[in-house]
Amino acid sequence: MLTTERIPIKLWLDDIEPDALIQARNLANLPFAFRHIPLMPDCHQGYGMPIGAILATKEVVVPNAVGVDIGCGMCAMRTSVRDLGTSDLKKVLSAARKTIPLGNKSHQEAQDEACMPKGHETLNIVGRQYTKALKQIGTLGGGNHFIEIQKGSDGYVWLMVHSGSRNLGYQVATWYNDIAVALNKRYYSVVSAEIDLAFLPLDTQEAQDYIKEMNYAIAFAFANRKLMMKRMFEALQSVTGASKHGKIINKPHNFAAWEDHFGKRVLVHRKGATRAFEDELGMIPGSQGSNSYIVRGLGNPESFKSCSHGAGRRMGRKQAQRELDLEAEIAMLDQKGVVHAIRHRSDLDEAPSSYKDIDVVMENQKDLVDIVVELAPMAVLKGT
Repeated sequence: MLTTERIPIKLWLDDIEPDALIQARNLANLPFAFRHIPLMPDCHQGYGMPIGAILATKEVVVPNAVGVDIGCGMCAMRTSVRDLGTSDLKKVLSAARKTIPLGNKSHQEAQDEACMPKGHETLNIVGRQYTKALKQIGTLGGGNHFIEIQKGSDGYVWLMVHSGSRNLGYQVATWYNDIAVALNKRYYSVVSAEIDLAFLPLDTQEAQDYIKEMNYAIAFAFANRKLMMKRMFEALQSVTGASKHGKIINKPHNFAAWEDHFGKRVLVHRKGATRAFEDELGMIPGSQGSNSYIVRGLGNPESFKSCSHGAGRRMGRKQAQRELDLEAEIAMLDQKGVVHAIRHRSDLDEAPSSYKDIDVVMENQKDLVDIVVELAPMAVLKGT
């Protein structure tokens, strides 16, 4: 724990990068930050606020403490399939590519409006983006977003999807952050513009509008993952004939929500952090070359009942492309039998070695979650 700032910083890691620590100190010195700042074991530098950090407030909302991919998160689902060979895995991925656009691609046609959350008509930015969102729902996006077929320690094949709110969430986030920046400048905010943590007071119309649009983006991100999960299962079904699956476990990790902590009602901003209330199921993914986990929350109050959202990056994207050995990364995945798509140096930003050791990350949060199912990667779909 660091106690040099206005409020303490509590760390679940001992290898934090210097720039992420500077951002955490900025959070801890915000005049409206509540109690302490928890940093999860996958913490690394973000924009304004570190990825893997939690900020609780009572009087303001901070758009950059949610992030530009509002509602980004994970879905996981157990299937009735017990095993898949390499040939069938490739067939499943091939079928999935026909119905799930990857990277910056969208559907050619608008999708069924029944898949969309209700209530866009009264929202400013969401309303403007709705028509475009009808073609983006059920699409993966790029970066660290993925779809993975996994073999569970419970003996079943699982499906996992990591994606967010696509352009809709980005537009909401940037619009309201720009408003926050302008208002903070107009009223001579004590929060420096240089740290990219502009805020909206909750008693303003702008803050209330942001929260409504943020909640729609969170719902859209879930709907996006849910549609991909449906189509991924259909691809699996077309190859294996599988007819049954379990319930979808859904967890966002970029959001703000009202919760009760330390006797106060506070707005908890989680940016790259997963809610882990007591007995609540969630997911912590590794890299495409390491295991992922279905976990059960322990409700630890010191982390504001949160846990990590993944392994966390140990290298920036450009750094990974410069420094990692392409042949070695391919060989590592091939040796594990993972069906992957790393082919070029430009793919190395998502290579396994660009991420932290998931075993260390899980060891560092034994007081936050219990492991329920361990998931080994079998095949991976990623955007570019």
